[in-house]
Amino acid sequence: MSGIDTTRLGTGGPIVGVQGLGCMGMSEFYGPTDTDEALATLERALELGVTLFDTADVYGSGANEELIGPFVRAHREQVVLATKFAIERRADDAKFRGVNNDPAYIRRAVDGSLRRLGVDVIDLYYMHRRDPQVPLAESVGAMAELVAAGKVRYLGLSEVTGPELREAHAVHPIAALQSEWSIFARGLERSAVPAAAELGVALVPYSPLGRGFLTGALPDAGQLAADDFRRHLPQFTGENAAGNAELIAPIRRIAEQRGATAAQVALAWLQQRAEVHGLTAVVPIPGTRKRSRLEENLGATRLVLSKEELAELEPIAGQVAGGRYADMSATADAREV
Repeated sequence: MSGIDTTRLGTGGPIVGVQGLGCMGMSEFYGPTDTDEALATLERALELGVTLFDTADVYGSGANEELIGPFVRAHREQVVLATKFAIERRADDAKFRGVNNDPAYIRRAVDGSLRRLGVDVIDLYYMHRRDPQVPLAESVGAMAELVAAGKVRYLGLSEVTGPELREAHAVHPIAALQSEWSIFARGLERSAVPAAAELGVALVPYSPLGRGFLTGALPDAGQLAADDFRRHLPQFTGENAAGNAELIAPIRRIAEQRGATAAQVALAWLQQRAEVHGLTAVVPIPGTRKRSRLEENLGATRLVLSKEELAELEPIAGQVAGGRYADMSATADAREV
């Protein structure tokens, strides 16, 4: 396939391909990885016009940043590098996840990411999760200092509400909001999407394929790798999983009619949210470790769904059983008024 189109993140942010690549699964969470194939996928993505590559310090406890670092350095002028801070882990407790927005921690975190990635500057630096106990102005103020110091070019937030996005944007321009958004997950449309449209902030949806559910090809949770974190997600277990699998039928039907795949239909739906909501850009970052899946996902950038098809997909999110996470306390949903 030929290269994909480009768009701008936010009113003054970087120009990127209209679809990015989430790198998380190359290091953790989805079972064993073929590292050679994962690295080949990075190269193939760039060949096809993907320029936004997304990682975080928490993925593999830094291993993901180290993994993609050589690729980023080899193509530094082409790659728009995004990474994140805020989720803490403990070496003595594999299940522990803490959220830290303290300014001193932010300054340490960025230096750690720069070191692991082996670069002088991060293009897009996200606050991965919000700690309501730390004033948002203090955290974003510390992030703004990183821009002034030349360590970061643009700022982003993840899993924040509309009021929080407005508050942060008043401290320093926010280029992108990375939150979960898909045919299965539409909670951010309550307040975050309208605020982003108002402020000119781009949306960078993570898990745009519902962690694989929307591909229509996901095995039963019991067949997933033992260390696949989806085994513990409410949407993937028991009666929830069985009911949710039935919701894919309209996606499959449209895909068959259009000579596409279910994944392409799900991504096309998401891309068209920019027009629906008046957003400057919507740049999904589906994660994959395989070149074949990458090429399939990028095929969605040429697919435009009709009004009738969009209407058929509209009710699905309201019928999904189970939460996005077992513990939703760190998500924007938990702080919606």
